[in-house]
Order: sequence, then C-alpha cells, then structure tokens
Amino acid sequence: MEELKRLEKFQTVVSSITCHGLLSSSSSDSASSSRFLSNLVLFLVQPCGELDLDSKLGLLSEFLPKISGPFLEEISRSLELDDEATTPLNTISAECQNSCVKRSVMDNVDPYMSQKHQEVVAMVGLDAMKRANSTLEDFSRSYFMFHRLDINEPQSIFRYLPVLSFTESYIYQMDALNEKIVSESACGSQVIYSSHGWNAESRVLFETNPLKPLGDLLEREALLTNRVQQEFNSGEEYWALERKLCHALSNKNKICLEDVMRAIHLKSFDYRVLNLLLYKLRGEEVNELHMDFLSISEFLVEVADDLFDYEDDVLENNFNVLRMFVGIFGSSNAPTELAKRISEAEEKYEEIMKSLDPHLSSNYQRRCEEATKEGGKISGHSLGTWNIPAVISDEEAYRSAQR
Repeated sequence: MEELKRLEKFQTVVSSITCHGLLSSSSSDSASSSRFLSNLVLFLVQPCGELDLDSKLGLLSEFLPKISGPFLEEISRSLELDDEATTPLNTISAECQNSCVKRSVMDNVDPYMSQKHQEVVAMVGLDAMKRANSTLEDFSRSYFMFHRLDINEPQSIFRYLPVLSFTESYIYQMDALNEKIVSESACGSQVIYSSHGWNAESRVLFETNPLKPLGDLLEREALLTNRVQQEFNSGEEYWALERKLCHALSNKNKICLEDVMRAIHLKSFDYRVLNLLLYKLRGEEVNELHMDFLSISEFLVEVADDLFDYEDDVLENNFNVLRMFVGIFGSSNAPTELAKRISEAEEKYEEIMKSLDPHLSSNYQRRCEEATKEGGKISGHSLGTWNIPAVISDEEAYRSAQR
C-alpha cells in the first residue's frame, strides 16, 4: 500500500535522527523539530538530475550560511501575496492549483502536517479494505437486525456498503499504524520516550487528529453527527491509552485499573461508528436501548477476543485485557479478577436483553451461537462459558522462547 509505505519511510527517518542523536532532547518543540529535519533529510535523498549526495551537501554548506531571517521573510511575504492575488487572469490557474494540492492523509513526506491552502483528503488502501472485510461481514450479520435489515437481501448490504467499507478501512489503517508504534516500543527499536510517555514518532503521527480527514469527508456527505464525532474522540483516546498501557507494561511500570477498563470499553468504537452511520444513512433516530445493549455485548466480545488472542498479543505487545490484569493483580489473581468483571457484565447483558423485542433477542442469541462456533475474532460470546488461558508471568522470557 503506497500511502503506508510513504509513512513508514517517514517513521524510519524520524527514528534514525533520534537514534543518531542529531536532534537535541532539549529542543523547545521536539516534535516540530523532528518533523522539519525528517522532511529535510527525505528531500536531500530524492534524485535531482546528476547531483549525488556529496554534491548536495556541498551546495548546502555553501548556501545555508548566506540565508538570513529577513531573506526568508521576504520570500514568505512574496508567496503570500501571490496566493492572495484574485485577478481574472489567474482564476483558472488558481483553480488548477487547488485541484493539484488535494492529497491523501499519507500522501506527502509529512502526512499529518497541516499546510495552508491544502485539503487533506481521506484515502484508503486495498490492503486495508481486504482486512476490514471481516469486520464488515460481522457487523452486517450482527447489527443489521437491529435496523430491521435482512442480511440475505443484497440491496440491504450494497446500499450502505460504500460508506461503511470506507469508514472501517480508514479506521483500520490508523489502528494498524498505532499498533506498529506500540510493537516497536516492546522490542526497543530506536524509540525514545519523553517524560510524558510519548515518543517522537507517535507525536508526529497523532498530534494533528488522525481521524479528522475521515470526519471532514463524512461532514461533506452530511453524515458527521455529534455522536459519531464523540466516537472518533473515543478512538483517539483508546489509541493513546494503548500506547500508554503497553509501554508501561513493557517497562514494568504501574498500571491503573481505571485506564484498563476505560480502554476495553473504548476499543469497539469502530463498531459504534458504523452503527451510528447506519442510523444516519437510514434517516432514523438512534435507538438508545439498542446502543446500551450492544455496548455491553461489545465489551464481552472484546474480552473474548483478547482471551483468544492472548499469546499473540503478548508477542506483539498489543493491548490485551488479560495482559493488563496480570500486570495489575499478578499471575495468580488476574484470572479471578477478570472473571468478576465478566460476571458483572453478563448480569447487565441478561437484564437489558429482557427489554428487547423477543424476536430480535432470539435472532441475536442465534447469531452469537453461530459466531462462537465459527471462532476467531467475531461478535459472538457464549454467556457463562469462558476459557481463560494460562497466564504468562514472564513476557520477556516468553518472547525470547518464541523467536
């Protein structure tokens, strides 16, 4: 996927600059300084006629001492005047320029840098669409019934598929990038954390609101509601908690139970976004009873998925509720403490289910049973039947043994 490759190149340069000590940690704005130097390095390594790297460095050594602040201000003012020109002769040119500066959220050297007169356009890659497909299938089979839509009728799916597919694919891309940063912190690959627990890469990637391009697109389609925006905020909060908690666990630092429970409840924000969009697409009011019921179900599903993926999440340093409980309560008490939270959620789940339409309740239970049989990352969970895997008390030793 071309967009992700460009972003990975940018991350590599940021890491190299940090690793080689080219940027002082005392810089007043390390994120902006890191971004500026990374852009400069990427510019220098781009082919330019017959100039090799030594020639480029020679030109810089000769030219940079001659550049002054007043000279740069003069150039800046001149460019601003050009941008503000509105005579009929340059109208067509301006329109062409505006059409040319539209770009993907990952399309430039610095994909998140907000620049004047540029419109950041949300785009997704084919790989993300393929990977998001399982989530879309599960969402359709598990949530469409709450909208009185028949999963067996193709028009029910394809009528809403473009918006739902694009949204989930975009969120998947952002989630994959966040997991990459978290994974790098586990293996200690050139990642240096500040006193706030952020590293230079993650600040560059996420400081400018990674879901804003998607929000802008939905707003243009009259689909961005306050509730959808709140879930976007939940997603960004989850990513921040994932980085914070996984970094703390890798470094054997104290973990806050409130943060863990908050994260596991936020984790299914993409399902809630899709559900809210489906209400908006159909022109119907949000059913709060259904949202409350599905929220509890989503919690139980996330826990079930974490138990299923526990060993893999340890290897990849991904957020996993059992991992976090081991870090908080210890390997001997973690399963018991987690079982308590599961039992509490199941009680709420069964209580709210009594308020659902009996036909809907029966269909959803049947869907959960189907999903449980299918296995893997699905929206089904079998109430009262939980298999908590043997905990890993020494994650570092476990990772070493698996390599």
